[in-house]
Amino acid sequence: MERLLQGFFTSFIRRGNLEVCAASGRTFTCGDGTGPKVRIAFRDAAAEARILRDPTLAFGELYMDAGFSIEAGTLYDAVEIGLRNLDPAQPVAWVRTLERLRFALRRLHQRNDARKARVNVARHYDLGNALYDLFLDSDMQYSCAYFEHPGQDLEDAQLAKKRHIAAKLLVDPGHRVLDIGSGWGGMALYLANVCGARATGVTLSEEQLGRARERAAHNPAGDRIEFRLQDYRHVQEAFDRVVSVGMLEHVGAAYYDAYFAQVARLMKPDGVALIHTIGRPEGPGSTNPWIAKYIFPGGYIPALSELAPAIERAGLLITDVEVLRVHYADTLKAWRERFMARRAEAAAMYDERFCRMWEFYLAGSEAGFRLGQQIVFQIQIARDVNAVPLTRDYIGARERRLRARESGGGLRMAGE
Repeated sequence: MERLLQGFFTSFIRRGNLEVCAASGRTFTCGDGTGPKVRIAFRDAAAEARILRDPTLAFGELYMDAGFSIEAGTLYDAVEIGLRNLDPAQPVAWVRTLERLRFALRRLHQRNDARKARVNVARHYDLGNALYDLFLDSDMQYSCAYFEHPGQDLEDAQLAKKRHIAAKLLVDPGHRVLDIGSGWGGMALYLANVCGARATGVTLSEEQLGRARERAAHNPAGDRIEFRLQDYRHVQEAFDRVVSVGMLEHVGAAYYDAYFAQVARLMKPDGVALIHTIGRPEGPGSTNPWIAKYIFPGGYIPALSELAPAIERAGLLITDVEVLRVHYADTLKAWRERFMARRAEAAAMYDERFCRMWEFYLAGSEAGFRLGQQIVFQIQIARDVNAVPLTRDYIGARERRLRARESGGGLRMAGE
């Protein structure tokens, strides 16, 4: 077993500074010696066998089950070494075969018809609002923040994200806006309060819906805000603007044509849509099996090459694409630090294994964005070539106007 373990790690880990202690106590090193030193120690031979069978799935599971301990460095350091050595031309033959099989079966694993989508959403978003209160900002923004300058705190960066999206949407007073995947309501509340829109939000999460409706009921613009427990495919009205932030990751590759065809039906002839989604820069792939099993069942991060053809087939025009790179890494770092500061509360709600799962999720996601393996796309879409201005100057100009309205007291945050 030790020989197999050493052969696997030395073949897989080409970069970094990793020391592995086998269950017998024998140690070996792998990598090129760069970066912080990480030492992991396996608990027993069963843990070693698990990592050899399916390393991509087992690494996270073993951390959850305390199948190995980190004796030097941090969990983030360990995850980063693993991610830094991911390579499509993986030298370990059986790992290469597993990844090819996952890609071949990805549409089966991403089944998100109306019934299955509801179940998948509940698995993550209905864990309880108290969990998300531990680490999100006061407006409950569970998506990539927009850091305008180094050192900007999470609250300001999440407000900047909403402002940036609203500016691109060109929302004016009286516009009807649909928010697909409206979460805890922050985006819709911003568009109603600051932009003067009539906002409708749809979600499949009962926990999110309850909090969003509670917020709207206590909001001065509440008569212009509606939240529904509704699948986006079942919305019938027409809207001036459509926005979706962090929801496309739950659609699945087989449903992109249906998704964008519905966006087209929902938009008025002069309508504008803004789709904010995590994206993969290296082209189509498959969902990490640990993430699919424990965090986002049915989820898939799309490549731009998968989205653009579906947008075109829906008769829509891409009018702007912006790529946010390390913004989400900084967002996740803030979430991870906040979660760890209140970890004991999470353990009281759930258990130690859940906390280790959540730590692994936040650390692994941050490392993926930090290394550029994941990015964020903001895709602006219109039906009419003249629906948006000729240059991007309007974005900054509208952001300045929105900022002035915010400071004028038009915005109420969730914690107020």
